[in-house]
Amino acid sequence: MVDYSKMGLVLEGGGMRGVFTCGVLDYFMDSGIEFPYVVGVSAGALNGLSFVSGQRGRARYSNIEILRDYKFIGLRFLPRQHSILNQDFMFGELPEKILPFDFEAYGNNPTFFEMVTTNCLSGKACYLHEEKNYVRMMKIAKASSSLPYVCPVVFVDRVPMLDGGIVDSIPVVRSMEQGYEKNVVVLTRHKGYRKTEKDVKIPRFIYNRFPKLRVALSHRCSCYNEQLDLIERLENEGKVLVIRPEKPVEVGRMERNINKLIELYEEGYSCAKKMVESGFLAKCNRVDT
Repeated sequence: MVDYSKMGLVLEGGGMRGVFTCGVLDYFMDSGIEFPYVVGVSAGALNGLSFVSGQRGRARYSNIEILRDYKFIGLRFLPRQHSILNQDFMFGELPEKILPFDFEAYGNNPTFFEMVTTNCLSGKACYLHEEKNYVRMMKIAKASSSLPYVCPVVFVDRVPMLDGGIVDSIPVVRSMEQGYEKNVVVLTRHKGYRKTEKDVKIPRFIYNRFPKLRVALSHRCSCYNEQLDLIERLENEGKVLVIRPEKPVEVGRMERNINKLIELYEEGYSCAKKMVESGFLAKCNRVDT
Protein backbone atom coordinates (compact mmCIF):
# COMPACT_ATOMS: atom_id res chain seq x y z
CA MET A 1 0.00 0.00 0.00
CA VAL A 2 1.46 3.36 -1.01
CA ASP A 3 1.41 6.23 1.47
CA TYR A 4 0.71 9.22 -0.77
CA SER A 5 0.48 11.52 2.26
CA LYS A 6 4.20 12.19 2.00
CA MET A 7 4.38 12.79 -1.75
CA GLY A 8 3.93 15.92 -3.83
CA LEU A 9 2.39 16.11 -7.30
CA VAL A 10 3.97 18.42 -9.90
CA LEU A 11 2.06 19.28 -13.09
CA GLU A 12 3.79 20.78 -16.12
CA GLY A 13 1.93 22.99 -18.60
CA GLY A 14 2.14 22.77 -22.38
CA GLY A 15 -1.14 24.16 -23.70
CA MET A 16 -3.26 21.48 -25.37
CA ARG A 17 -0.55 18.90 -24.67
CA GLY A 18 -1.98 19.10 -21.17
CA VAL A 19 -4.67 16.60 -22.21
CA PHE A 20 -2.01 13.99 -21.40
CA THR A 21 -2.16 15.28 -17.81
CA CYS A 22 -5.97 15.11 -17.92
CA GLY A 23 -5.68 11.38 -18.57
CA VAL A 24 -3.20 10.89 -15.74
CA LEU A 25 -5.36 12.80 -13.26
CA ASP A 26 -8.55 10.98 -14.27
CA TYR A 27 -6.79 7.69 -13.60
CA PHE A 28 -5.70 8.96 -10.19
CA MET A 29 -9.29 9.92 -9.39
CA ASP A 30 -10.61 6.58 -10.62
CA SER A 31 -8.09 4.89 -8.31
CA GLY A 32 -8.73 7.11 -5.30
CA ILE A 33 -5.16 8.46 -5.35
CA GLU A 34 -4.74 11.81 -3.60
CA PHE A 35 -1.77 13.97 -2.68
CA PRO A 36 -1.32 16.42 0.19
CA TYR A 37 0.39 18.96 -2.06
CA VAL A 38 -0.12 19.74 -5.74
CA VAL A 39 1.60 22.47 -7.75
CA GLY A 40 0.66 23.24 -11.35
CA VAL A 41 1.81 25.56 -14.10
CA SER A 42 -0.31 27.02 -16.90
CA ALA A 43 -2.39 24.15 -18.35
CA GLY A 44 -1.16 22.07 -15.41
CA ALA A 45 -2.70 24.62 -13.07
CA LEU A 46 -6.05 24.49 -14.86
CA ASN A 47 -6.09 20.70 -14.86
CA GLY A 48 -5.00 20.69 -11.22
CA LEU A 49 -8.04 22.74 -10.25
CA SER A 50 -10.39 20.03 -11.52
CA PHE A 51 -8.29 17.37 -9.80
CA VAL A 52 -8.43 19.11 -6.42
CA SER A 53 -12.18 19.76 -6.79
CA GLY A 54 -12.61 16.03 -7.50
CA GLN A 55 -14.45 16.60 -10.78
CA ARG A 56 -13.44 13.53 -12.76
CA GLY A 57 -13.62 14.15 -16.51
CA ARG A 58 -14.04 17.92 -16.20
CA ALA A 59 -10.53 18.72 -17.43
CA ARG A 60 -10.95 16.39 -20.40
CA TYR A 61 -14.27 17.93 -21.36
CA SER A 62 -12.96 21.48 -21.04
CA ASN A 63 -10.00 20.64 -23.28
CA ILE A 64 -11.42 18.20 -25.83
CA GLU A 65 -15.19 17.74 -26.12
CA ILE A 66 -15.86 21.45 -25.77
CA LEU A 67 -13.93 22.11 -29.00
CA ARG A 68 -16.83 20.53 -30.92
CA ASP A 69 -19.27 23.22 -29.81
CA TYR A 70 -17.18 26.25 -28.88
CA LYS A 71 -14.33 28.06 -30.62
CA PHE A 72 -12.13 29.73 -28.02
CA ILE A 73 -8.79 29.77 -29.86
CA GLY A 74 -8.10 32.17 -32.72
CA LEU A 75 -6.92 35.55 -33.93
CA ARG A 76 -10.45 36.95 -33.88
CA PHE A 77 -10.20 37.50 -30.13
CA LEU A 78 -7.22 39.85 -30.47
CA PRO A 79 -9.11 43.11 -31.19
CA ARG A 80 -11.30 42.99 -28.07
CA GLN A 81 -9.35 40.82 -25.62
CA HIS A 82 -5.79 41.30 -26.93
CA SER A 83 -5.45 37.53 -26.74
CA ILE A 84 -5.54 34.56 -29.11
CA LEU A 85 -7.66 32.81 -26.48
CA ASN A 86 -11.20 33.73 -25.54
CA GLN A 87 -10.30 34.27 -21.90
CA ASP A 88 -13.72 35.73 -21.09
CA PHE A 89 -15.17 32.36 -22.05
CA MET A 90 -12.43 30.24 -20.43
CA PHE A 91 -12.53 31.99 -17.06
CA GLY A 92 -16.11 33.20 -17.04
CA GLU A 93 -18.84 31.42 -18.97
CA LEU A 94 -17.16 27.99 -18.97
CA PRO A 95 -16.53 27.51 -15.22
CA GLU A 96 -19.63 29.43 -14.15
CA LYS A 97 -22.33 28.18 -16.52
CA ILE A 98 -21.30 25.54 -19.06
CA LEU A 99 -19.11 23.35 -16.89
CA PRO A 100 -19.51 24.65 -13.32
CA PHE A 101 -16.42 24.45 -11.16
CA ASP A 102 -17.16 22.97 -7.72
CA PHE A 103 -15.49 25.66 -5.66
CA GLU A 104 -16.99 24.30 -2.43
CA ALA A 105 -15.46 20.85 -2.95
CA TYR A 106 -12.20 22.49 -3.97
CA GLY A 107 -12.12 24.56 -0.78
CA ASN A 108 -12.98 21.59 1.42
CA ASN A 109 -10.21 19.42 0.01
CA PRO A 110 -7.28 19.31 2.48
CA THR A 111 -4.84 19.16 -0.45
CA PHE A 112 -2.74 22.33 -0.58
CA PHE A 113 -2.76 23.50 -4.19
CA GLU A 114 -0.45 26.15 -5.65
CA MET A 115 -0.44 27.71 -9.10
CA VAL A 116 2.71 29.19 -10.60
CA THR A 117 2.78 32.64 -12.20
CA THR A 118 5.56 34.94 -13.35
CA ASN A 119 5.83 38.34 -11.68
CA CYS A 120 6.42 40.76 -14.55
CA LEU A 121 8.12 43.30 -12.27
CA SER A 122 10.66 40.96 -10.69
CA GLY A 123 10.93 38.33 -13.43
CA LYS A 124 10.58 35.71 -10.67
CA ALA A 125 8.13 32.89 -10.12
CA CYS A 126 5.23 33.32 -7.69
CA TYR A 127 3.52 30.34 -6.07
CA LEU A 128 -0.02 31.33 -5.21
CA HIS A 129 -2.75 29.58 -3.24
CA GLU A 130 -6.40 30.50 -2.86
CA GLU A 131 -9.28 28.48 -1.45
CA LYS A 132 -11.68 31.09 -0.09
CA ASN A 133 -11.96 33.80 -2.73
CA TYR A 134 -13.29 32.46 -6.06
CA VAL A 135 -12.54 35.63 -8.03
CA ARG A 136 -8.91 35.73 -6.87
CA MET A 137 -8.48 32.01 -7.57
CA MET A 138 -9.68 32.50 -11.15
CA LYS A 139 -7.37 35.47 -11.60
CA ILE A 140 -4.42 33.35 -10.49
CA ALA A 141 -5.43 30.56 -12.89
CA LYS A 142 -5.80 33.08 -15.71
CA ALA A 143 -2.39 34.61 -14.98
CA SER A 144 -0.72 31.21 -14.75
CA SER A 145 -1.93 30.31 -18.25
CA SER A 146 -1.52 33.71 -19.96
CA LEU A 147 1.13 33.08 -22.59
CA PRO A 148 3.59 35.92 -23.22
CA TYR A 149 3.17 37.92 -26.44
CA VAL A 150 -0.27 36.49 -27.27
CA CYS A 151 -2.17 37.11 -24.00
CA PRO A 152 -2.48 40.28 -21.91
CA VAL A 153 -0.84 40.77 -18.54
CA VAL A 154 -3.14 39.79 -15.64
CA PHE A 155 -3.11 41.70 -12.37
CA VAL A 156 -3.26 39.60 -9.21
CA ASP A 157 -3.14 41.54 -5.95
CA ARG A 158 -2.27 44.58 -8.12
CA VAL A 159 0.85 42.83 -9.42
CA PRO A 160 1.22 42.26 -13.20
CA MET A 161 1.66 38.56 -13.96
CA LEU A 162 1.96 36.12 -16.84
CA ASP A 163 2.39 32.39 -17.49
CA GLY A 164 4.40 30.65 -14.77
CA GLY A 165 6.13 28.53 -17.39
CA ILE A 166 8.32 31.48 -18.33
CA VAL A 167 10.52 30.87 -15.30
CA ASP A 168 9.38 27.62 -13.64
CA SER A 169 7.81 25.15 -16.04
CA ILE A 170 8.36 22.12 -13.79
CA PRO A 171 8.25 23.30 -10.14
CA VAL A 172 9.68 20.18 -8.49
CA VAL A 173 12.14 22.30 -6.48
CA ARG A 174 9.19 24.24 -5.07
CA SER A 175 7.56 21.00 -3.95
CA MET A 176 10.78 19.83 -2.31
CA GLU A 177 11.11 23.18 -0.54
CA GLN A 178 7.61 22.63 0.84
CA GLY A 179 8.85 19.45 2.50
CA TYR A 180 7.93 16.86 -0.13
CA GLU A 181 11.18 15.12 -0.96
CA LYS A 182 9.35 12.45 -2.96
CA ASN A 183 7.34 13.64 -5.93
CA VAL A 184 5.30 12.43 -8.86
CA VAL A 185 6.02 14.68 -11.84
CA VAL A 186 3.70 14.73 -14.85
CA LEU A 187 5.41 15.98 -18.01
CA THR A 188 3.89 16.61 -21.42
CA ARG A 189 6.98 15.75 -23.49
CA HIS A 190 8.71 12.41 -24.07
CA LYS A 191 11.91 11.38 -22.30
CA GLY A 192 15.00 13.02 -23.77
CA TYR A 193 13.11 15.98 -25.21
CA ARG A 194 14.95 19.31 -25.19
CA LYS A 195 14.12 22.64 -26.78
CA THR A 196 16.26 23.13 -29.87
CA GLU A 197 15.52 26.85 -30.21
CA LYS A 198 18.24 29.24 -29.16
CA ASP A 199 17.72 31.91 -26.52
CA VAL A 200 17.49 35.39 -28.00
CA LYS A 201 17.65 38.78 -26.37
CA ILE A 202 14.18 40.34 -26.22
CA PRO A 203 14.11 43.82 -27.82
CA ARG A 204 13.50 46.78 -25.51
CA PHE A 205 10.25 47.76 -27.25
CA ILE A 206 8.67 44.45 -26.14
CA TYR A 207 7.44 44.63 -22.55
CA ASN A 208 9.31 47.91 -22.22
CA ARG A 209 7.77 48.46 -18.78
CA PHE A 210 9.09 45.12 -17.53
CA PRO A 211 12.86 44.86 -18.11
CA LYS A 212 13.26 41.92 -15.71
CA LEU A 213 10.54 40.03 -17.53
CA ARG A 214 12.48 40.55 -20.77
CA VAL A 215 15.55 39.02 -19.13
CA ALA A 216 13.52 35.99 -18.04
CA LEU A 217 12.08 35.58 -21.54
CA SER A 218 15.59 35.83 -23.00
CA HIS A 219 16.67 32.74 -21.04
CA ARG A 220 13.47 30.75 -21.43
CA CYS A 221 14.82 27.89 -23.57
CA SER A 222 17.95 27.25 -21.51
CA CYS A 223 15.95 27.50 -18.28
CA TYR A 224 13.50 24.86 -19.47
CA ASN A 225 16.24 22.52 -20.65
CA GLU A 226 18.04 22.87 -17.31
CA GLN A 227 14.84 21.87 -15.54
CA LEU A 228 14.54 18.79 -17.72
CA ASP A 229 18.16 17.93 -16.88
CA LEU A 230 17.29 18.21 -13.19
CA ILE A 231 14.19 16.04 -13.53
CA GLU A 232 16.10 13.28 -15.30
CA ARG A 233 18.86 13.44 -12.68
CA LEU A 234 16.36 13.17 -9.83
CA GLU A 235 14.62 10.36 -11.69
CA ASN A 236 17.89 8.45 -12.06
CA GLU A 237 18.53 8.94 -8.34
CA GLY A 238 15.12 7.49 -7.53
CA LYS A 239 13.86 10.72 -5.98
CA VAL A 240 10.98 11.37 -8.37
CA LEU A 241 8.62 9.31 -10.45
CA VAL A 242 7.99 10.84 -13.85
CA ILE A 243 4.88 10.09 -15.87
CA ARG A 244 5.41 11.29 -19.44
CA PRO A 245 4.34 10.44 -23.00
CA GLU A 246 6.12 7.36 -24.30
CA LYS A 247 6.70 8.79 -27.78
CA PRO A 248 7.16 12.27 -29.30
CA VAL A 249 3.96 14.26 -28.93
CA GLU A 250 2.31 15.34 -32.19
CA VAL A 251 -0.16 17.63 -30.45
CA GLY A 252 0.63 21.33 -30.75
CA ARG A 253 0.22 23.93 -28.01
CA MET A 254 -2.93 25.23 -29.72
CA GLU A 255 -4.03 21.90 -31.23
CA ARG A 256 -7.63 21.64 -32.43
CA ASN A 257 -7.61 18.13 -33.90
CA ILE A 258 -9.96 16.30 -31.55
CA ASN A 259 -8.79 12.82 -32.56
CA LYS A 260 -5.18 13.70 -31.72
CA LEU A 261 -6.26 15.11 -28.37
CA ILE A 262 -8.29 12.03 -27.47
CA GLU A 263 -5.35 9.80 -28.34
CA LEU A 264 -3.00 11.81 -26.11
CA TYR A 265 -5.55 11.79 -23.26
CA GLU A 266 -5.84 8.01 -23.50
CA GLU A 267 -2.05 7.70 -23.48
CA GLY A 268 -1.93 9.72 -20.26
CA TYR A 269 -4.52 7.45 -18.64
CA SER A 270 -2.67 4.35 -19.82
CA CYS A 271 0.75 5.60 -18.66
CA ALA A 272 -0.56 6.40 -15.19
CA LYS A 273 -2.28 3.02 -14.95
CA LYS A 274 0.88 1.25 -16.04
CA MET A 275 3.03 3.10 -13.48
CA VAL A 276 0.68 2.38 -10.60
CA GLU A 277 0.07 -1.28 -11.46
CA SER A 278 3.78 -1.93 -12.01
CA GLY A 279 4.55 -0.79 -8.47
CA PHE A 280 6.77 2.13 -9.51
CA LEU A 281 4.83 4.55 -7.31
CA ALA A 282 5.33 2.25 -4.33
CA LYS A 283 9.05 2.02 -5.09
CA CYS A 284 9.34 5.78 -5.27
CA ASN A 285 7.49 6.12 -2.00
CA ARG A 286 9.89 3.78 -0.21
CA VAL A 287 13.05 5.72 -1.12
CA ASP A 288 14.89 6.71 2.05
CA THR A 289 15.12 10.44 2.71
